[in-house]
Amino acid sequence: MSKSWKGAKDYVGVEDVTKVGFLIPLFAETLGTSLLVIIGCSSCINWGTEPTILHIALTFGLAVTSLAHVLGPISGCHVNPAVTVGLLVSGNCTILKAICYVVCQCCGAIAGSAILKAALPAKGVQQGLGMTLLGNEVSNGQGVLIEAIMTFLLVLVVHGVTDPKREDCRGWAPMAIGLSISVAHLAAVPLTGSSMNPARSLGPAVIVGLWTDQWIYWVGPLFGALLAGALYRLSLRAKSKNEEEASYNF
Repeated sequence: MSKSWKGAKDYVGVEDVTKVGFLIPLFAETLGTSLLVIIGCSSCINWGTEPTILHIALTFGLAVTSLAHVLGPISGCHVNPAVTVGLLVSGNCTILKAICYVVCQCCGAIAGSAILKAALPAKGVQQGLGMTLLGNEVSNGQGVLIEAIMTFLLVLVVHGVTDPKREDCRGWAPMAIGLSISVAHLAAVPLTGSSMNPARSLGPAVIVGLWTDQWIYWVGPLFGALLAGALYRLSLRAKSKNEEEASYNF
């Protein structure tokens, strides 16, 4: 078997998805995304006092930090189609694995939104279950650009802190990733809701049945993730004599 054919086969990842043990990471991604949506989106709801941007930013950031500590060694804790796509572009995730992860993340987000709807009084449901919507006077193009920039930051941080050749980041990946999410939320919540995660936006939209600007929260984050994954692979990854493939596992 030629090296090029073997490399292509490894990138497709048939062996990864045909193992029974692969069901465990899939469950982890479904569970993680569901919990992220339940916890994060609940922080966006007004219960008499308008939630502050800092409140929302810390909730999402700390939720991802907590989930990463638990699920990181199991599935990598992507819990975000954009992160999975970014890692696919950089060669740190196989094609079939990425497809399975994205499907599970979307299903988990929808399930999380359904659970949140069942758990909240009617007042919370009427507010849209924490849906992401464009701010006043923010155009569609601006929304795509903002989401792309914020997701670019997130995926770039993910690559940097999980690069096995960078020993200075050992043990700090969950916190660094959570902080990048909080920073992005502090900047972008008033503008786009700071989704950075297509599944996070999809879940409430499906349950509420409101698809306004939904495409923005796919195009923007996925474009930012593609750019970050390609840039890191081409020019920013750490170099060493013995090349080792990066992993999102902590």
